[in-house]
Amino acid sequence: MTEINPVAFQIFGLPVYWYGVMISTGLLLAFLVTLTRTEKYGFDADQLVNFLLFAVPAALIGTRIGYVVAHWDEFSGNLVSVFAVRQGGLAIHGGIFAAILTGVIFARATRVKFWRLADLCAPGLILGQAIGRWGNYFNQEAYGVETGVPWAMYIAGAMRHPTFLYESLWNFMVFLYLLWVSGRERTDGGIFIRYLIWYSAGRFVIEGLRTDSAMIGGFRTAQLLSLVLIHGGLILLWWLKKQNKERLGRYL
Repeated sequence: MTEINPVAFQIFGLPVYWYGVMISTGLLLAFLVTLTRTEKYGFDADQLVNFLLFAVPAALIGTRIGYVVAHWDEFSGNLVSVFAVRQGGLAIHGGIFAAILTGVIFARATRVKFWRLADLCAPGLILGQAIGRWGNYFNQEAYGVETGVPWAMYIAGAMRHPTFLYESLWNFMVFLYLLWVSGRERTDGGIFIRYLIWYSAGRFVIEGLRTDSAMIGGFRTAQLLSLVLIHGGLILLWWLKKQNKERLGRYL
């Protein structure tokens, strides 16, 4: 079996990694999908671009901070390595929380509705995650236990569960679901909260197959965060619907 080359190509001798290519592709497609939804949610292209100019850098920084915090033992002895992001090391939960915080601040500063903004961006966000997950394959990370199933992939010296692939496929399905439910949901925030619930449900299950998970007290960090988002999302969705009884939806 041959090892995967993480470098896609070079520009003037500077290596461009597949990890960055996949993340950039995911961001681009997420933007294009979101752009087609602006009018439906009461926004225009300029407002979307203005928001993304803050949200994208904040989310990328958040993903790195989340990874560093979860793997602090790897960085405590060499703080310079915190900034070595070109070869991987991002935690999506950190990016989600950073994007939410940025959205709240942006909504207050520009006097737009946060939940409408969140609903606008949710499908594009999960699509970007689906594509970005392939960066883990080229970096030979986020893989599962060894297995003999027909779809196993050669990763890190063995045939393993391709958990990055499982999550990518799950995220694509959540993306399609969010597009479908977008035409039916009448509660502001319902689309974004469903994103949190369904993404987290898939992540919880898939994380159980991984061998490189960050741990807290013997528990997988991503699974604990997923449980918080699932239960918190269900409670929040119930509360929002209660506050908007005249616009109750029937789709979860």
